[in-house]
Amino acid sequence: MSLYIETRIRADLDDLWARTQEPGQHQRWDLRFTEITYLPCAEGEPQHFRYATRVLPFVTIAGTGISAGEKRRSDGTRTSALRFASPHPLSLLEEGSGYWRYVPEPDGDGIRFLTGYDYRPRWGRLGALADRAVLRPLMGWATAWSFDRLRLWLERGITPERALVHAAAEVALRALLVAAAVLLAPMTALAAAALAVILPPLPITPAARRCLRTPPARARAPRVLSTLATTKEPRS
Repeated sequence: MSLYIETRIRADLDDLWARTQEPGQHQRWDLRFTEITYLPCAEGEPQHFRYATRVLPFVTIAGTGISAGEKRRSDGTRTSALRFASPHPLSLLEEGSGYWRYVPEPDGDGIRFLTGYDYRPRWGRLGALADRAVLRPLMGWATAWSFDRLRLWLERGITPERALVHAAAEVALRALLVAAAVLLAPMTALAAAALAVILPPLPITPAARRCLRTPPARARAPRVLSTLATTKEPRS
């Protein structure tokens, strides 16, 4: 898997599972999606779903996926795996797969919540270049930022909507301070801009930098991922 994100969340495992597995809650904190909808399926079958991301006011890119989860394991961990694809011609992301793992800490102090995923871009060589330069770094940042947003929701009770307001306000304040330095003390503008980037965000503001982005040496995809053979929607 080319992208790996990990955070530790001090919360109940059932609460974390619910807020990541229920579409209505998932779409609230995950910056990568505007809408997630489960599709009908028979009992015991993997869950099919549709997802959509609004990239511009009048442009929404949609796709479909299939997921399966292991809710209970003997070691206390849980796993969710998925495959996804988008036929939208404007979607640089053509198809991919990934997983979430929920690993309770041995000392009981939180849960290691992590993801690994990869995808294939479309548009040939041009798409590969655009993915490497823009989309892949953006997807990694958005995933990490969203994970920290989820952590704040579970640990501090800061809703995803409030967290977004906090983030926007902090970005605006930092930009205002840099602008003030440019106007009032031009010689310090460069230092002010550097501080605006380097200083850590407030504790109530989501930050991608709080997440681990390098996978451990033994990281591997779960076996349940191999059971998801297709992303085609089930017939009605």
